[in-house]
Amino acid sequence: MIPYGRQSISPEDIDAVTRVLRSDFLTQGPEVPAFEAALAAVCEVPYAVAMNSATSALHVACLALNVGHGDLVWTVPNTFAASANCARLCGAEVDFVDIDPDSWNMSPAELARKFVLAESAGRLPKVIIPVHFGGLSCDMASIHRIAKNYGVRIIEDASHAIGAVYDGGPVGSCQYSDICVFSFHPVKIVTCAEGGAALTRQADLNARMQRLRTHGIVRDQGLMDRTSEGPWFYQQIELGLNYRLTDLQAALGLSQLARLDAFVTQRHQIAERYSYELKGLPLQLPLVEYAGRSALHLYVVLLKGNWASQRARVFSQLRESGIGVNVHYIPVHYHPYYEALGFRRGQFPVSEDYYSRALSLPMYPDLSHEEQAKVIAQMHAILAE
Repeated sequence: MIPYGRQSISPEDIDAVTRVLRSDFLTQGPEVPAFEAALAAVCEVPYAVAMNSATSALHVACLALNVGHGDLVWTVPNTFAASANCARLCGAEVDFVDIDPDSWNMSPAELARKFVLAESAGRLPKVIIPVHFGGLSCDMASIHRIAKNYGVRIIEDASHAIGAVYDGGPVGSCQYSDICVFSFHPVKIVTCAEGGAALTRQADLNARMQRLRTHGIVRDQGLMDRTSEGPWFYQQIELGLNYRLTDLQAALGLSQLARLDAFVTQRHQIAERYSYELKGLPLQLPLVEYAGRSALHLYVVLLKGNWASQRARVFSQLRESGIGVNVHYIPVHYHPYYEALGFRRGQFPVSEDYYSRALSLPMYPDLSHEEQAKVIAQMHAILAE
């Protein structure tokens, strides 16, 4: 089966992990700060806080911005549930902003409309979480401008988008946000096996996220309420969590970062072939550039015309032919947990239409020319019927 995505592990990656296994530290050693420094350098941002998943990073980002009971957070329906769950884990309420039909990202027009309604109702969000779907950056300049008018903070969910470029700079620079979160899951652009990170330009947010990922514990005398009792002394000054990344994972991520540009270039080469070979079929193809360059974590196509209602059939035929297509994502408000909170189908029509027609084709750097040719041939064979 050709998967929709998979990791690319080199001998250098294996050597990096083996080196840590032979060292004195498997966790809380030198690899995590080295990985954080390299990540911050790549993204041209002062601070990066590595964690054990992007879900953890989103949760900590919300906590660092003091999201809690009685607050409201907005994200998009077209995302993995973690983009909304992070707010619910803080006790906040969640609502959704529909997506743009071309970029499949948060619609600035819909966001502006929703803000007008929210202000008139006296119920503004504390934080919004735009999601860079498939690796393509949202229109962050517009989103930032709108949110700034209402004093609302921004967390970028860039789980798909390390290596992407927007407005002349790397996604992750936090030019238009307070915090930006990445994922290092195996199918993402860069992997730590599992892992995530939260980046920021703000020293206070960096310090708080560093604490929150490690139980809320500090060793800095300046943050303690009493004189240190010795070199061993520490204090828990707030309620935190154990969201630390291990040195094993950080070493893999650090090795992978050295190939980030190559990974993104390979993904664009694969996307260019798809876009050329599939352009005559009844499909809406993805945008790969918007005020910058997508990282192309996913290559999603939407079925059009008479095929729009045939997604299940096309999906099954591709799977039966050995092509592991997938669907990203079931709208968050479709899940029973969110339905129990009062959400219903029909509330976010663009996201729902997108979901009904979407297929994620195989996209990863090690996808061979022959494997991609098989995907293209099967798409033509099915959609030419």
